[in-house]
Amino acid sequence: MKFELQALDHVAIRSMDVEHSCQWYQKVLGLKRYDIPEWKPYPIFLMSDNFGVAIFPATDGPAPTANKRRMVRIDHFAFRVSRIGFDAAIAHYESLGLEYTIQDHTYFHSVYVNDPDGHTVELTTLVVSEEEFKQFGL
Repeated sequence: MKFELQALDHVAIRSMDVEHSCQWYQKVLGLKRYDIPEWKPYPIFLMSDNFGVAIFPATDGPAPTANKRRMVRIDHFAFRVSRIGFDAAIAHYESLGLEYTIQDHTYFHSVYVNDPDGHTVELTTLVVSEEEFKQFGL
């Protein structure tokens, strides 16, 4: 069974000042902020229709190093797929012998793999209606 990518869902970034970054993305790109209670405190999603950015603190994770900007980076990128496409992708990954992880994000299910350079690629599918998810928009 084949699966088809529907859209780039979000780019996850690490920020030294999450609130400042949120304000920047709202002001500069006109993205709408979504504060999801089950995901608090992070990530904070800033969306335009069905795509956007997810912001995480740069200090989340390993202890800071001398190069504090090391954690200011793209964390992962995600493509939206249908539920059928999500299941087909998992079957495809298994047929290729890829290691993957699945996470339940309450409103989305996601499967993660790493590319040859170690970048994390996420396929995500909404498991509730668009309207139910959009209730968190501020």
